[in-house]
Amino acid sequence: MGLTFLNNLAGVAGKKRGQMMSVDLGSRMTKAVLLERRGGGFALTRYALLDAPIFEKSFSPDVLAEHLKAVNEALGSKTKFITLAIGVNDAVVRPVELPQMPADEMRQVLKNNTRGYFQQDLPNRVFDCHITFPRSSLQSAETGKTTAIPKLKVLAAGAKKDLIDDFQTAIKGAGLIPDYIVPGMIGPVNAFEMAMPEMFAKDSVALVDIGFKNSSICILHQGELVLNRVVDIGGDKMTAGLAEAMNISYAEAEGIKIGMPSEVQSALEGQVLPLGRELRASLDFFEHQQDLPVTHVYVSGGSARSEFILQLLHGELTAECEAWNPTTFLRLALSDQQAVEIEHVAPQLTVAIGAAMAAF
Repeated sequence: MGLTFLNNLAGVAGKKRGQMMSVDLGSRMTKAVLLERRGGGFALTRYALLDAPIFEKSFSPDVLAEHLKAVNEALGSKTKFITLAIGVNDAVVRPVELPQMPADEMRQVLKNNTRGYFQQDLPNRVFDCHITFPRSSLQSAETGKTTAIPKLKVLAAGAKKDLIDDFQTAIKGAGLIPDYIVPGMIGPVNAFEMAMPEMFAKDSVALVDIGFKNSSICILHQGELVLNRVVDIGGDKMTAGLAEAMNISYAEAEGIKIGMPSEVQSALEGQVLPLGRELRASLDFFEHQQDLPVTHVYVSGGSARSEFILQLLHGELTAECEAWNPTTFLRLALSDQQAVEIEHVAPQLTVAIGAAMAAF
């Protein structure tokens, strides 16, 4: 599902990258991976977790450029090409239907009718689209047996042009080459397709990525993204609520949230259940519309490391709920220290890995 905003920004048409640096710009922490082609597959050679620069209402491209230099140094990357995954609130992503036409015309149609396709006015945006599933009428169109213009199922995305321009300026200011800019929402979908291809292709599943400020919910049916939402409940709200409930500092609450001593479980429950209810509402909506059950819920992000958080979410659902590892399809070519830590860190790398696969 290689949806990008500005496909092939580097301008080298049809070239397959041998190595790709992929960076997930989080609100609190930047997650980055270095992937390369090896044989018929891919290898993870290094990853990095860095504190994100503090942005207020907007960020400075100069500040972000310095941050990306630090990311590049931490990865020890030899490639200058970078894929950037931007926040779930920085892009709007919707499954839509469009007539069969060239991609450039699709982008123009989306730009001219944002209210019709995105249910809101979106001025000064750039748009991109990815054809996800052609209707069977396409086969008839190829043989000339249909008189109607066939419709295509398309995943469409839009982001502010100024924001994309600033990202490109920052990347170039870091001495790097902007190859792809990818909506962060797409990262878990791409990674899941690679890690669990059979379930991706056959089942109805929900992917929940718990970020710092927000969580994303994507429901897939047989490889198609049919519903996606952003919920303003993330690890930050859980930690802050836990700190308040227990009258402890934020740092102390963050330290015990994942380890979960038994005495904090009741305090954390009230912070996690609102996310469970939002997830349940999304599943109910899909199952009512499609008359199909969601069989599994897969959770990623730092909070996915907590068994208790997973248990609380599962308690709100009828589907199985579990964490998943986005690195299972990758050959691990890591240093000894990173090889030991990767199982613990992997849920946080989901978006970065998925964004890299959009570029490959």
